[in-house]
Amino acid sequence: MNALESAISKIDWKKMNGLVPVIVQDVKTNNILMQAYVNQEALKLTIETGKCHYFSRSRKSIWQKGETSGNIQYIKEIYVDCDGDCILYRVVQKGVACHTGEYSCFFEKIYGD
Repeated sequence: MNALESAISKIDWKKMNGLVPVIVQDVKTNNILMQAYVNQEALKLTIETGKCHYFSRSRKSIWQKGETSGNIQYIKEIYVDCDGDCILYRVVQKGVACHTGEYSCFFEKIYGD
């Protein structure tokens, strides 16, 4: 088993039927940019290309962030949580992360000062 296969084997792909949530964080600012899902193929593509790939649950297909918008995410680090059921991508964001045009998908505060 190579290093990539070893890393991917630490992820619990069965818990959510082959999908795992990914939290995406800006490596420079530590701001949370978005949350998405990956399957094994999307994760492998991210590692192989250096650009973030995700799995669209509505389209049931893999997509590369920024492929049409130009708002590309370049992967710098990948972490898996202690349970193996959530991934953290630390990225360099080119442009904005949110499809609304906002820098982050988390721009609407619903609680707090």
